[in-house]
Amino acid sequence: MLRIGIVGLPQTGKTTLFQILTRAHGSGTGSGRQETHVGVVRVPDARLDRLTELFKPQKTVHATIEYMDMPGSVIELARTGVQSQALRELDALVHVARAFQDESVPHEAGSVDPRRDIENVELELILSDLVVVEKRLERLEKDVKKQKNPAMEKELQVLNICKAALEKQTRLREVELNAEETKVIRGFTFLSRKPMLYVLNLGETDVARANLAEQFAVEAGLKQRQRTGVSAICGKVEAELAQLGDADAAEFLASYGLKESAVSRLIRASYQLLGLISFFTVGEDECRAWTIRAGSTALEAAGEIHSDIQRGFIRAEVVKYEDLMAAGSLAEARTRAQLRLEGKEYIVADGEVVHFRHSG
Repeated sequence: MLRIGIVGLPQTGKTTLFQILTRAHGSGTGSGRQETHVGVVRVPDARLDRLTELFKPQKTVHATIEYMDMPGSVIELARTGVQSQALRELDALVHVARAFQDESVPHEAGSVDPRRDIENVELELILSDLVVVEKRLERLEKDVKKQKNPAMEKELQVLNICKAALEKQTRLREVELNAEETKVIRGFTFLSRKPMLYVLNLGETDVARANLAEQFAVEAGLKQRQRTGVSAICGKVEAELAQLGDADAAEFLASYGLKESAVSRLIRASYQLLGLISFFTVGEDECRAWTIRAGSTALEAAGEIHSDIQRGFIRAEVVKYEDLMAAGSLAEARTRAQLRLEGKEYIVADGEVVHFRHSG
């Protein structure tokens, strides 16, 4: 399961966002770490809902993401050994930046400036990574002098590249590394290399401005950054929305000129940031969404379901979601020659419905 940490400075609304996510699409629980809350969030997908209507299965299983509401200020987390390690275990970070004015909730810096807050947090992540790199280099340089070891020499070379970038205050997610170099530093799980989704928490008067995040991304120079995304929410509005049923929620959204909740947009942005797609398996027993990385083969997708299916893989029966819905059944899709047989190396596309033929 994907694990994404929600971080930010105090009074930004990150805990509100976590509560919205878990109330609307999942369940939240406490974890062993002090004040850290964990929520398993169901990924909303209208395609899976329509497949459920078509097949009427005994159960429907959505894809899930685990969100963690990290305690306190992300700057303090980055500086503290134990909590810094907790951040390093995550697949990505959602940084909630305050963009709303509220005199009853003063900003710790005395003014609201999301661009400043984002840069301050990024700098702390960079400094945290630099400490890790310098400690490792200090030991590595001694070891390389004692014995000739190609693996250690390669690590030394790559860490020096990282050190040079960090000293220039460049985030490691923006440093171009080849596959071999990436593998060398994978175990360090650097904070400034993690995919980052910036989420602007807007005031109620800005909620209808869906392009605000996009404009901000361009103006703040975030648009050009690699492995980053920008989204926007209005915590106050979304908290009210999470309490409503589907019909009332749709009417409430329409009153603000919106078509979908910010939560849905945020989850979709998380998928795009991490390069993830969904494929579906369907039947009378179960309709289910599965999460894989874009570019995954049919064999890799089979392994996502079960290692036995991957091991005994024969063929994948594949049909586009749109074709299946238009046909009305798998049998009709087969009659229309829209159900294809594909081999192990076939690249699964987002939204395809797949049935795996396998031995054993």
